[in-house]
Amino acid sequence: MNKLLSVLAAISALLLGLSGPAAAQTEYPSRTIRFIVPYPPGGPTDLMARMLQPEMQARLGVSVIVENKGGAGGNLGTAEVARQAPADGYTILLAASGPMAVNQALFKSLPFDAQADLMPVIQISSFPLVLVVHPSLGVATLKEFLVKSKSNPNQFSYGSAGNGTPQHLAGEFYSRASGVELPHVPYRGAGPALTDLVGGHIKIMFDVIASSQQHIASGKLVPLAVTAAKRNPILPEVPTMSEAGLPNFEFTTWHGIAVRAGTPAPAVAKLNTVLNQIFRDPAFRKRWEALGTPVVGGSPEEFSQLIRAESVRLGRIVREAGVQPD
Repeated sequence: MNKLLSVLAAISALLLGLSGPAAAQTEYPSRTIRFIVPYPPGGPTDLMARMLQPEMQARLGVSVIVENKGGAGGNLGTAEVARQAPADGYTILLAASGPMAVNQALFKSLPFDAQADLMPVIQISSFPLVLVVHPSLGVATLKEFLVKSKSNPNQFSYGSAGNGTPQHLAGEFYSRASGVELPHVPYRGAGPALTDLVGGHIKIMFDVIASSQQHIASGKLVPLAVTAAKRNPILPEVPTMSEAGLPNFEFTTWHGIAVRAGTPAPAVAKLNTVLNQIFRDPAFRKRWEALGTPVVGGSPEEFSQLIRAESVRLGRIVREAGVQPD
């Protein structure tokens, strides 16, 4: 009997020895991933997530479920990942420049610290804006606009998607670069602002290129310059701000993927590798660039550096302009 018990004990030990490492070596991911978008459905941020979702599913071999958690300028959805979700890589965030770099200066208090509570995975976009004006303004170039706006101070207002939004901060950045203050009219979203611009109720707007493209093509809006360092393939004939007369002017709104701080390094590395693979696919790159952003990609460290630098730069603009949330 003792011999039989010894044999059974040895077999049990062997089985435990086999199952333990097998369980420990379960590769990430092994179950569904939640993909949190901190804005409502239908906007460019949501569109990016839904373009990435099937590509990620195919390469990761698990379901990826997009969940929209809009509210408070992106803070609600960002806070869910930063403070509530487990740090296991199974809840990922579409991290936008607002909650990642602007809102810490815009809001008196936040339920999260973007740099301490979140771990960058990869940058996925860098959207330039385009300075567009209504044709009734009678200008065709940035230099003409500068002359006209300097000659008529405070006469021409620019619209935005709301206080602290990229459209607003681009206008503040422009005022500092040009020395010309433009009165700001905040709207409840970019759509209403663009509608009033096309209708001539306001004359100026810094807008996402993809939104204004059809109105530029139809002649309802006049593009003066794009805010990136390089010209955009969607509007190749439109100069950059620097080319048009404002040297070193560069302003983009960007996005990336982040997870909760403390997520295991292998999970972060896996996500980064898969997303870089997606962005190397020529067919996907073409569809992505049609949104108005170049393909970015890169390492977690590069995205982390961007967040830190932009937090300083954009935070300074918010504080100097005395921007308050809507």
